[in-house]
Amino acid sequence: SDETKYLRNRPTDNVQDDLNVIPSPDNITSTYTFETFIVGDSNKHAHAACLAVAKNYPKRPYNPLFIYGNTGLGKTHLLYAIKNEISKNHPEANILYVKSEDFVNEFIELLRKGDVFEFKNKYRNANVLLVDDIQFIAGKYQIQEEFFHTFNALIENNSQIILASDRPPKDIQLLESRLRSRFESGLITDIYMPEYELKVAFIKQKAEQYNLEISEEVVDFIAQRIKNNIRQLEGVIKKITAFQLIAKCPPNIAIAQSAIRDITTENEPDDVVVDKVIMEVSREWEVSPEEIKGRKRNSSIVTARQVAMYILRELTDMSLPEIGKPFGGKDHSTVHHSIRLIEERVQNESRLKARIDEVIKNVKNR
Repeated sequence: SDETKYLRNRPTDNVQDDLNVIPSPDNITSTYTFETFIVGDSNKHAHAACLAVAKNYPKRPYNPLFIYGNTGLGKTHLLYAIKNEISKNHPEANILYVKSEDFVNEFIELLRKGDVFEFKNKYRNANVLLVDDIQFIAGKYQIQEEFFHTFNALIENNSQIILASDRPPKDIQLLESRLRSRFESGLITDIYMPEYELKVAFIKQKAEQYNLEISEEVVDFIAQRIKNNIRQLEGVIKKITAFQLIAKCPPNIAIAQSAIRDITTENEPDDVVVDKVIMEVSREWEVSPEEIKGRKRNSSIVTARQVAMYILRELTDMSLPEIGKPFGGKDHSTVHHSIRLIEERVQNESRLKARIDEVIKNVKNR
C-alpha cells in the first residue's frame, strides 16, 4: 500500500526527528530500573539475582555476578537497574558502568599517554563495577592482565563486581583461565529467548510509553514475528509510532510488517537464509553442508540438522514442510519433532543454547 511504501522509503533521520516529540528511553539510562523491567520465565532468575545485589548493597550476596544471554534481551537494562538502585539508596557509592570496548579503548589511550596510573586509580577505587560485553576483552593480553589485577583489587576492597556477556565464561574463547575461574567464582545466571507472553507485555508497555494506539491483532503479529530480541521489538514500536504521527491512524498488520522488514531477515529470499543457516551450522558443528542436508544418522549430523531446522523456524516464516524440503524433503511431523527436541534441549543445556545463539548472530551479520 502507499502507506507502507511511505514508511519503508522514508529517510531514517526524518523518522528519528518525529520521534523526538515523544518520550524516548534512548540514552536516558535513568529509565532503566527494576520497575520498568518486564519479568518472565526467560529472565526471572537473572532479574532476581540483580535485584538481590542491588537491594542488599553493601552486602555482597553474589560477587561477582555474571549475567549472560544473546544480544537485545535486557542485560544492559539490568546493569543500569543495579546502578540506579544502588545510587538511589547509597548516593555516596562510587559506581562505574563501562562497556568493555570502552574499557579497552580507554586503557590503550592512557597507555599511549603514559598515564596508566590514572586508569588504575579510576577502576580499582570503585565500590561497584559493572562491565557490559566482557567477552570483548578475550584475546587481548595486556587488557586481560590489567582486568585481572583490577578484579583482584576490587575483591580485596570488598567491592561489588557485575559482568555481562553474550555467553558463559566457559564458552568465551581466548579468555585466560585465571580470569575464567574468577568469573565463575560467584553466581552465573542467564537470560534466554523471550517467551510470547513477555514479548506481548513488552510491546504493550512501549506502546503506552510512546502513546501508540495498537490493536491486539497487531500486538500478536509483532510478538509472533520478532523471535528472540527484545531490542528489536522496541525498534518496531518506534517505527510504527513514527508512522502514526504522520498518518494519524492506528497501525494495521501491513504497517507492522513494513516496520519489521528492516530489522529481520524477512527481506531476504528464503533460499538465501537457508544457505546461510546451513553454512553457519556446518561450521559450528564441523559437519559438511551436504551431510546436514542428507540422510546420515550420525549423532552429530542429526543434531546439526535439527539445529538448522530450529534456527530456520526462528528466523523465517517458512512452513514446516518448506523447512523440511532442503533436508531431503522431511515432512511436517519430522520437522516439528526436530524443532521440539531442540527447544527442550535449549532450556536445559546452556552450552547448546550459546552455540545456537552464536550461529543466529553470525547468520544475521553475514
